[in-house]
Amino acid sequence: MLSILTPDTLHHLMQSYGLWLLFSVIMLESMGLPLPGETLLVTAALYAATEHGFSIYAVIGVAALAAVVGDNLGYLIGRSVGWPLLHRYGKYVHLTAARLRVGQYLFRQHGGKIVFFGRFVAFLRAFAALLAGANRMHWSHFLLMNGLGGVVWATLFGSGAYLLGDQIHRIAGPVGLVLLVVAIVAIVVGLRFFRHHEKELERRAEAALAAQGE
Repeated sequence: MLSILTPDTLHHLMQSYGLWLLFSVIMLESMGLPLPGETLLVTAALYAATEHGFSIYAVIGVAALAAVVGDNLGYLIGRSVGWPLLHRYGKYVHLTAARLRVGQYLFRQHGGKIVFFGRFVAFLRAFAALLAGANRMHWSHFLLMNGLGGVVWATLFGSGAYLLGDQIHRIAGPVGLVLLVVAIVAIVVGLRFFRHHEKELERRAEAALAAQGE
């Protein structure tokens, strides 16, 4: 299905369904579904610049709101469903109780960065909120970083497409690829670091969470 969502198809859908389509796709993508939210944001901004069917401010506002709403729903799903599933079945994929507490600890320490910058990386954009919920990141901190990420992301890509026109594709594609590569490298380095310092991280996690009464 995703293969038929070409720029021309998305442009036609924007003409037919307008900002409701933009809101729905970005919200669902933020909840974890593999949908082209960023591509549709760019399409909507180009449509606003050429067809003047609606303002760029509406495009940016709707995209930011959809990102925040979708991410918060994803967070709730991760916290209410993902956390119990990890505890019940995590052992089958080598996620012991100690490792789960390390994940929880790391999200307490670095979750804000993951949530904010994850908005700009295709893979993380769909799963950062679910991971934050599953690792029980504090909701108030999640909401702050999620809101900032959603607003900055919608503003950069929406205004960029509106001002640059079709040239935005020449910029967004390479930038997105670079960010994806950086994210993959960071994950690989993080896994290697974890393997070499697992016991120390487990001790830190246990002490930190115990101090917070968890």
